[in-house]
Amino acid sequence: MTIENNHVVAVNYKLHTIEANGEKVFVEETTAENPLTYLHGVGMMIPKFENEMNGLSAGDKKSFTIAPEEGYGEKDPNAVAQLPLDMFSESGLPPVGAMLPLTDDQGNQFRAVVVEVTDNAVVADLNHPMAGKTLEFNVEVINTRPATEEELEHGHAHGIDGTETH
Repeated sequence: MTIENNHVVAVNYKLHTIEANGEKVFVEETTAENPLTYLHGVGMMIPKFENEMNGLSAGDKKSFTIAPEEGYGEKDPNAVAQLPLDMFSESGLPPVGAMLPLTDDQGNQFRAVVVEVTDNAVVADLNHPMAGKTLEFNVEVINTRPATEEELEHGHAHGIDGTETH
């Protein structure tokens, strides 16, 4: 069975970024016990990632690169927020490099990285951590199957075999 829209896909991958000087930097990898499982074709993944996965079958291996403009976009130097110090009165001031879980006005959750702590504010970079990065994926398809009605209604996969609950 080949990967197509509304299929649940389980894939093992290894992700590297490719720096401007050509150096590869390891980011993460999945394991056979904990593969990436997603609902294909519903916008859960980067569109270019899904395009590369289309038509593959269980056991297929593939390597591909995703340029910043096809991935998380270029880094926006203006995507910086000055967070008031009183936001951190209970938790304490975060160190530079800390990831902050934030929520926007519409309830969307995202993360920001602390780039500076001043006497007046915590300065956070709102860019996605992979913004501006070229991504290199090495993937192996573990399984693909049609999504269940419940998975389609929920808009996400319920595990490799469709039996995981939430």
